[in-house]
This record gives sequence, C-alpha cells and structure tokens, in this order.
Amino acid sequence: MYRTHTCGELRIEHVQQAVTLAGWVQTIRKFGSITFVDLRDRYGITQLLFGEELNKQLDENPLGREFVLQVKGTVSERSNKNKNIATGDIEILVNEFSILNKSEVPPFTITDETDGGDDLRMKYRYLDLRRNAVKKNLELRYAVSRSTRNYLHENNFMDIETPFLIKSTPEGARDFVVPSRMNPGQFYALPQSPQTFKQLLMVSGYDRYYQIVKCFRDEDLRADRQPEFTQIDCEMSFVEQNDILNMFEGLVKRIFKDVKNIDYTEKVERMTWEDAMWHYGNDKPDIRFGMQLLNLKKPSSVYINKKDQPELINGADFKVFDEAETVLAIAVPGCSEYSRKQTDEITEWVKRPQIGMKGLVFIKCNTDGTYKSSVDKFYSEEKLKAIANAANAKAGDLILMLAGTEERTRKAISELRLEMGKRLGFRKENEFKLLWVLDFPLFEFALEDQDGGGAGRWVARHHPFTSPKPDHINIMINNNPKVEDLDKYLEHPYANIKANAYDLVLNGNEIGGGSIRIYQKELQQKMFEALGMDEHEQQHKFGFLLGAFEYGAPPHGGLAFGFDRLCAILGGSESIRDFIAFPKNNSGRDVMLDAPATIDQKQFNELQIQLDLK
Repeated sequence: MYRTHTCGELRIEHVQQAVTLAGWVQTIRKFGSITFVDLRDRYGITQLLFGEELNKQLDENPLGREFVLQVKGTVSERSNKNKNIATGDIEILVNEFSILNKSEVPPFTITDETDGGDDLRMKYRYLDLRRNAVKKNLELRYAVSRSTRNYLHENNFMDIETPFLIKSTPEGARDFVVPSRMNPGQFYALPQSPQTFKQLLMVSGYDRYYQIVKCFRDEDLRADRQPEFTQIDCEMSFVEQNDILNMFEGLVKRIFKDVKNIDYTEKVERMTWEDAMWHYGNDKPDIRFGMQLLNLKKPSSVYINKKDQPELINGADFKVFDEAETVLAIAVPGCSEYSRKQTDEITEWVKRPQIGMKGLVFIKCNTDGTYKSSVDKFYSEEKLKAIANAANAKAGDLILMLAGTEERTRKAISELRLEMGKRLGFRKENEFKLLWVLDFPLFEFALEDQDGGGAGRWVARHHPFTSPKPDHINIMINNNPKVEDLDKYLEHPYANIKANAYDLVLNGNEIGGGSIRIYQKELQQKMFEALGMDEHEQQHKFGFLLGAFEYGAPPHGGLAFGFDRLCAILGGSESIRDFIAFPKNNSGRDVMLDAPATIDQKQFNELQIQLDLK
C-alpha cells in the first residue's frame, strides 16, 4: 500500500497513529541534524520531520523538489503550528522513507505565486496543474459540473451523447474539418454545437435532453475563446419561452448555492434587446450599476425603434456633433471634481485602437449648481443643464459624450461605461447579477459579404433553426424576403421580425443563449429561403432535418451555457484558459504537444490529399 492517508487528511485527533503518506516534495528545510520536508498531493500539504538517523540517509541520498516520496511514520503534534494549512497542527515523525521517483529541477516554482510566465507554464502544463491555484480552478469546474448534472437529473433530463464526426452545416463560424480515408475527397466536420441532433432527439420523443459537451469553432481567439470549448447543452419539448427561462434560472441559482454558497433569491430581470442596446450600448449589459446611455442622435440605419433627443445638441454649429452619425452620453456619479489630467487620461483611453474614438466631450455638473464643459464655446450653460437633466445627472456628476459612426460609438461608450464602473468599484468580483435579454431581431441584413454567401441578403442573427415570435410568424410566411432597394432594407417587413430567442447574462457576460425552435417543415423551408438557400441546397444540407419534421415533430426549444465562461466568472477570472486542464494559446496551439503539426506523407497518401501551400 503506497499510502494510508492523503497529505490533506491528518488532524490532531490522529496523533500517535502510524501512517503511510506519498506525494511530491514541495520544500526542504535543514536545521542541523534534522530536516523538515513539506509533502504535497492533490489534497494538501503535510510536514515531515526526519530525525538524526534518517538525516544521515538523506545526506547519502538527498531529496530534491518534486521528487516522488513515500514515508512511513507516526503522527505527532507540532510545536510551531501553522494555521494557514488544514494539517498545520500535526507533523509526521518519519521512521522510513522511499524515493519512488526523482525529478529534474522544475522550470518554474510550483507554488501559487510562481515565477513561470504563461508560455512556460503552458509548455509544462502537467507541472502547472500541480499548483494549488490551478487545482482550485479545476475543483470549481468539477463542482459546477456536478451541480449541473444533479439539478438536471432531478428535473428528468437525460444525458445523451451525440456524434463528433458530422456533416458541415452553417453555424456562424468556420468548421474544423476531418478527411475521411474510407470516402476519398469527402470530409466530416467537428460540431460547433449539437444543434440539429438535439432537435432530432425531440422528434424522437426524448423530451428533456442535456450534455456537457465539447464543441469546436475555427475562429479568431481571445481570452474567453478556445478552438474547443464546452457547453451545457439542453433541449426540452412541449415548452414555451417562460418554461425554459424558469427552468434554467433555477439551474444557475442551484450552481450559485452549491458552488459559491450564495442564495440568489431576487427575481431575474428581463429586458428586450432593443432596451439593452438603447440604454447600455450592448446586448449583454452589466446591470450591477446604472450609468444608462443618453441617446442624443440616432442614425436612420438602425433596428432600434426608440426616440432620440437631437434638439439638445442641434443648432450649436459644433461640427463634431453635427457631422456625427450618432451622439451618446453617460453620467458618471461623483466625478465632477476630476482634474484636467484625469479627463485627458479618459480621452486618451477612448482613443486607444481597441476603442477607436477620436476624442471625448465632458460636462461637469458642479456641486454649486454650475456647469462646465470642454465645449463651452458652443453650448450655453442652460443647454448643458438640459443635457445633464436628460442624462439623469446629479450635482457632482461628470457627463462623458462620444460621437461618430453608430456601431463604433455605441460599442465605445459601452466599453467606457464598463471601464468607469470598474474604476469606481461598481463591478465587484463577488457580486452576481443575472439578466435575461429577449426579443432579438431574427435577421441581420448583410450589406456586404460576411461569409462568402454574397451581399444584399438576410443573415440569421442566431442560427437558422430559431423560430420567430409567435405573432411574427405570419409576417415571415406572407412576405417575400427579397429586398429590392438595398438603401431601404429597414423598411422591409423582415427587418422588424423578432426572434423567440433569449440570452442569459451574468455581470455583463453572456453565459447562455437559446431559442424556441422552428418545428414545422414549411416554416423551416421559409427560413432557409430567406437566407438565400434554394431547394437543392436545403435538401443537400438539411434534408435529414426537413424529413424528420414530416413525422410529428413536437414544439421544442432549448439553451446552451458556455460552461468554461461560467466557471471563469464564478472563479473571478477573465480568461477561460485558467479553468481548462489543457488549453490552447492565443494562436490555437497546444505548446505542450506542439500541435497542430505536420503529418507523414504516408497519411496524405492514404487520405488521397495533396497539399498546395503556394
């Protein structure tokens, strides 16, 4: 037997007990004729005491960091207790030891505060995984998984596996493809999601399905993206939108309780997509704090059916606002006393390439009731006051204003709002706020070619299996999707069709999204037609699904959670890589395996593939 106990198990009540431990050497401390060793395993650290006799053996056969060691001895009460570890009241008086395996000197220290950089730790990930900080992340991931499975099992969901080698279908990103040796010239694709399979399971009568499943997307990477990622994928039959929202609110609340010991009792707010974009500038707003947008000038080329307030800025002959497509503002509480240096710093922040603005206008709402602005020469104090009132600014607040093109300016002011919220301490790490965003547009209109399908056509905002809102189905069925005048696409009936879709947002991060699905063959064909697919293409890509809908498909809908992202948020990290055992780097490479890599010519020959790398 290699061990009777783990290195995190022994306590004061085990004193005088004979034990056997095994693990890795964390530290070695020599004090004259005795040596202390900290032995580590997955469960914790236990201090070992080597007396004078064994110390001589250590001199002949010295230990090193990360040696694999087995010891036998007796549990003893420590004279200098360590309250920072669970085993800090005891130590092991070693009477026998065995080096099970030696170790080279590790390339970085295996401690919480390591001296290894990201690239080095990724290369030696098997060593990085020994660190307590990484172990805690994987323990949290496992806890989220366990809580999820328990909740879904209790609610009659069935875990059903779906294939990884499938047919390439449009899901919004590039597929990873796999050549088939047995079918030369043909390829599988790795699934971006199990979308069509879970719909087919609903047709098959499995009314509550789930998987914690790997998905694959060949897209540009960032901190919260990996080429392979994990979803909590769920589908339900005979449900309406409210049934799904209530079910999966319950799941997240259960995870909060099981993993973070948080009782999330408040009602989860529901917000339309239009309200989210209008008031927060994005469709996944962080509602832990206010600072809602003031829309002073709205361009004609947007979906949002809201009224702006251009009269507050018109007629001042200020070209920056006059020539801008849109003008947006936020009121930042308690910052009217910002110095010139501080406002200049914020201006430089919005000029950064990742934000992309040319400048910033501010209005100080002074505590004495006066108003001071960087555009005083164009706007009277009365006008500044009117803008401040419209922005719900109070005495002591600072109004920040951006102007430019619609898409860039709305994104920029959204990022600025989040940045100011972070600086002012409104985005607390251990404060969680859920939000449902509903009623997205069903379509976007591609004025330019986005995915090789051509310009001047409708594109599914979510995916082509999303149903319109019930009262919008007839609009879709009874109108021709073709847009005759591209300049007037917003006047087309399809521009106002809302999707029966929903996203769950946590602290400004989309953690889950889904929809009620199309389940009638005729409506699904109409959707494919709207996306520019002729009958031949529909049958080639989705004939199996259309065929299934002819055999009694039930109403159904579902949702998929970004499992890695949810774990990262609960763990207080911005990067999902910290919660994946063997992640890829920002170039999609596994630097530990050195993958992707070339393959032998023999394999190319078997696959009947010839490379052309010109």
